[in-house]
Amino acid sequence: MRIKDFKLEEYFAKYEFNVKYSLCSSDCESFSVDELLTLEKDSLKDLKEVWLGYTESLGNPLLREEISKLYSDIKPEEIIVFSGAQEGIFVFMNVLLKKGDHVIVQYPAYQSLYEIANAIGCKVTKWIMSDENNWELDLKFLESNIEKSTKCIVVNFPHNPTGHLISKENYEKIIKIAKENDIYLLSDEVYKFLEYNKADRLPSACDLYEKGISIGVMSKAFGLAGLRIGWIATKNKALFKKIASFKNYTTICNSALSEFFSILALRNRDNIINRNLDIINKNLNLLDNFFNKYKNIFYWVKPIASSIAFPRLIIDTNVEAFCFDLIKEKGVLLMPGTKYDYGDHHFRIGFGRKNMPKALKKLEEYLEEKY
Repeated sequence: MRIKDFKLEEYFAKYEFNVKYSLCSSDCESFSVDELLTLEKDSLKDLKEVWLGYTESLGNPLLREEISKLYSDIKPEEIIVFSGAQEGIFVFMNVLLKKGDHVIVQYPAYQSLYEIANAIGCKVTKWIMSDENNWELDLKFLESNIEKSTKCIVVNFPHNPTGHLISKENYEKIIKIAKENDIYLLSDEVYKFLEYNKADRLPSACDLYEKGISIGVMSKAFGLAGLRIGWIATKNKALFKKIASFKNYTTICNSALSEFFSILALRNRDNIINRNLDIINKNLNLLDNFFNKYKNIFYWVKPIASSIAFPRLIIDTNVEAFCFDLIKEKGVLLMPGTKYDYGDHHFRIGFGRKNMPKALKKLEEYLEEKY
């Protein structure tokens, strides 16, 4: 397999830890080890007893039990734990797809959701969203682009990088289309639980469809990216078995300490999610006011869920030049949409961290000085 460079991750590798302010981080505010340990009375004692040998390949049974509680109809034995969602995506696509298969991918998208399929030799059709349509998906496009060779539809709700969330009615239509055509549905659900209105939360694909595969992770909604714990949930036993077998060629098993802290966090998930949503809602209010103030510079579609959004520059400036100059002048990092292969005017902005107001103030200083 020959796979293209991962533009977004290479951009982060260059700048993320070398700037003063990251205003494009996709995760929520993280925790220190001490903060996590204060969530439960005997957690420090339990931590000292963690055995640092090999762990179970499918994941710690207690962890799989806690993950299963995130779904309505998934059992622990229908979950396999990985070293992050990225590994799960990589393994799934290598197990399911072969050269010549057709894949339809919601777009823009995290690069691995389409580039791995490209590297395998699949035909990839991009199901393109537009802010001119408030990031809504055209279901007629999906129906008209299904071919005999279509093997998988890839969706992402809440969506990275737009923060869009499809309606339950349209989500059910996507599942209906997948079922009628006997197509696998890979659902990237890493931002689930960050809906601003809980009533908007979608059911998981793995709960609704035998060929539905749900991807989850500790990194985004739970703010624990450093644990490197993600998972796949599916009722499809044959697919599950192949995925488990392939994992023996990647990481084999997960970090015992990461699994311990993930179990601890998931047992206290409501407290963690509520804290993160509180940060997001306060920051989003600031962002909404900011973009309303600078309507002459940006086009803003307010997100419905998640800790990220995808505004558009409407001035005659290349977005990469804008972002690079902002780094140089103010030490503030934005993610240009070019890293998503999505034109040269959009950029990703993140608002899941406590220091977002300080970073936003620096961006405002930059605009006042330059424009």
